Amino acid sequence: MNKQQLFENIKKKQSFLCVGLDTDIKKIPEHLLKEEDPIFAFNKAIIDATADLCIAYKPNLAFYESMGVKGWIAFEKTVNYIKQNYPDQFIIADAKRGDIGNTSAMYARTFFEELDIDSVTVAPYIGEDSVTPFLTYEGKWVILLALTSNKGSHDFQLTEDKDGERLFEKVLRKSQEWANDENMMYVVGATQGRMFEDIRKVVPNHFLLVPGVGAQGGSLEEVCKYGMTKECGLIVNSSRGIIYVDKTENFAAASRKAAQEVQAQMAEQLKAILS
Repeated sequence: MNKQQLFENIKKKQSFLCVGLDTDIKKIPEHLLKEEDPIFAFNKAIIDATADLCIAYKPNLAFYESMGVKGWIAFEKTVNYIKQNYPDQFIIADAKRGDIGNTSAMYARTFFEELDIDSVTVAPYIGEDSVTPFLTYEGKWVILLALTSNKGSHDFQLTEDKDGERLFEKVLRKSQEWANDENMMYVVGATQGRMFEDIRKVVPNHFLLVPGVGAQGGSLEEVCKYGMTKECGLIVNSSRGIIYVDKTENFAAASRKAAQEVQAQMAEQLKAILS
């Protein structure tokens, strides 16, 4: 999926919502534990309930890897289900990979050849040769960690060099030598608020994957005010705030309602750029 196709889907659905499939076997409704594959059963129900309201799904690999082979099987089944039934969805493997070149090449092969996923999150801190193997795949996206939503982001990402350039700004500037806004995005946490202004000074046209709205307390209005571009430029993720709002047999309907509330807010924010 290219950048224009992504934006066209945003316009069509009046949404730039990404539903994070952070599926924890210990948090899903108990009645699903009777299923042959509880994780996939949960994901399938969430996907069917929300697919018309969002433009992307983001399975977080840690939640699947924690279950070993069973988790990987559920992950693959989830990806295949989305691709077969909702082909307009942008799929993000939230894997945060990043290693020396030959190892990164194997990670890239996993997600882009074996699983044929649209994009993968990558940690850039080993440098160019850890990222470029992911960039050799036409039509695939790399989503680099830039400024994350957790409290610990201040430990390193906001540190300044002797010229006053912060580490996240260095990542943004340097990585533009490796790729452009047609195949690279950046992770910027919703809790960073007005820092989106500083982000946009360096990457005015790139899409940003924005976690942290909902359970982590990020403000959608603030993200849009400081981060939205004329092509939207945002994919805003909500995980716990959508998938875990209910633990009864009505969980999917409750998740749909939560997604509808977010989508309605997004439609309002899109009016300014689509009118």
